[in-house]
Amino acid sequence: MNRSDAETLWDVASVLARDAAKVSRTEGRAVGNLPPLLFFTDPDRTPRPWETAARLPAGSGVVFRHFGHADAHDTARRLREVTARRDCLLLIGLNAELAEQVGADGVHLPERALSQAKALSMAQPNWRITGTAHSLQTFERAANLDAVVVSPVFGAGGASSTKPSLGLEVLKLMTATSSRPVYALGGIDGGNARSLIGSGVYGLAGVAAIQAAFGPH
Repeated sequence: MNRSDAETLWDVASVLARDAAKVSRTEGRAVGNLPPLLFFTDPDRTPRPWETAARLPAGSGVVFRHFGHADAHDTARRLREVTARRDCLLLIGLNAELAEQVGADGVHLPERALSQAKALSMAQPNWRITGTAHSLQTFERAANLDAVVVSPVFGAGGASSTKPSLGLEVLKLMTATSSRPVYALGGIDGGNARSLIGSGVYGLAGVAAIQAAFGPH
């Protein structure tokens, strides 16, 4: 664990969540107990995500994205065991069936699958359902979600490396008009996390930065 970056990310995420809660305009489905920090997994960049999840602060969240890997069920089960012990939220990327099988807390939808949110929210009223938006246009159309993950805010790696960064001004425009909590994802680390204070986002999300900050070394 990189204690300095870990403390910075958690401290900033906690400040963001407190500030956003003070001016909440949430409508529709109750959001309740959304974590300030979300760890997004990636089979290539986070091959043993349960080890990092076990080191996250209590009250964090994990979004398990398996991208069709054969060991998805085993990894999801490990993550459920770890997150349950640490009072952390577990969302399964796209796969509602897997979420049911392991007793996850909900589902995270990629941008291409946001249309599934309404049916999922009706079928599973106790689940948390989040989704990703990569543009202002998609963000404005997103509905039936408990929170929207905006990506990439800064230059990012992985699947978002080819997408243009949105920047702080677009992010502030999104949060100023949103009735749902917004998470910032993409290129966020201990060096730039503080620049998000005052942006209106509810919390931070990350892959490599969280892995590097909280994972085993």
